[in-house]
Amino acid sequence: MNITLLLGSIRQGRRSDRPAHYLMERLSEIPEVQPVLLDLAQYPLPQLENRWAQQASPDPNLVFFSRALTDADALIFISPEYHGSYTGVLKNAIDHFWKEFKRKPIGVVAVGAGRMGGINASVEMQHLILSLGAYPCPVKMLVPFAKEAFDEQNQPAMPGIKEGADSFLNEFLWFSQALYAAHVGEKSHL
Repeated sequence: MNITLLLGSIRQGRRSDRPAHYLMERLSEIPEVQPVLLDLAQYPLPQLENRWAQQASPDPNLVFFSRALTDADALIFISPEYHGSYTGVLKNAIDHFWKEFKRKPIGVVAVGAGRMGGINASVEMQHLILSLGAYPCPVKMLVPFAKEAFDEQNQPAMPGIKEGADSFLNEFLWFSQALYAAHVGEKSHL
C-alpha cells in the first residue's frame, strides 16, 4: 500500500516536520507499506491562479505532486495550527488537485503550540477531506506542545506522544486497508 504524507508547513524553525519524519520511520518498518513524504518546503507550488492542467507547460512540482498523489492509496495531511486552522500553503497545494484525492482514505495530524495539539486545525482538515470527496480517518493524531513533543532525532520526547501515534497508526492502517480492499474489489466487479 502506497501512503503519501503531505507536510503542510514551510516556516523556518517549524516543528511539524518532526512528527512527519517519525511517522515515515514507523510506516517504513511495515513491509506492505511504501511511504512517501511530500514536503511543501522542498517542493514549493505556485499560488493557484488557474487550473495548472490548462497551462501549456505546468510547473514541474505540480506534475510531480499529481503523480505522487495519484499513486497514493492513502494519505496523511500534517499541519501546524495557525489561527484556528491549517496552513495556507497546505490549502493552496490541495486546491491545485481534486481527482487525485477522490475516494481515498486520509488521516490527519495536527501540531499545536499549546495543550490542545491543533484540534481546531484537525477538525478543519477533516471537513476539507470530505469536500474533496475523500474519507477522513475518524482517529486523528494531535501533537501538543510542539517545541517539546519530539527530540532532535524526531523521536517522541513527551509522555503520551508515542501512545497517540500508535493509536493513530493502528486505526489509520486498518481504515486505509479496509477502504483499499473495498476499492480493489469494486474494480474487479466492473
